[in-house]
Amino acid sequence: MIEKYHEFQSDSSLLHQYRFQVGDRVETCSHCIGTVVGIECDEMGVFIIVHLDILPGEFAYDPYDLEIIR
Repeated sequence: MIEKYHEFQSDSSLLHQYRFQVGDRVETCSHCIGTVVGIECDEMGVFIIVHLDILPGEFAYDPYDLEIIR
């Protein structure tokens, strides 16, 4: 049962990863605006690298903490 849940989580994360592309404008869960500069994956899952407009540097976010601005 645990394996199936983990397998579902991995598939779900991979599908969510393709929602974002480098260059997308996004809003974070704390309402900061920025630009996607990278998409990375490690043993913990997928994370999105964002350069925020109001702060120098780049920050990693869980895909579920971001929303694409149209």
